[in-house]
Amino acid sequence: MLEVTVNLKYKGKNYQTKVIVQKGTPQEKIFRIAKEQIQKQW
Repeated sequence: MLEVTVNLKYKGKNYQTKVIVQKGTPQEKIFRIAKEQIQKQW
């Protein structure tokens, strides 16, 4: 398992979140998980 820090822009604001994924997880999936986390917090 890896902890990845992701910076995303959502609704005009910059957010930073951490995602825990397995090694070898595609970048698109990591970004999708991060966006879902930010949407839940919003």
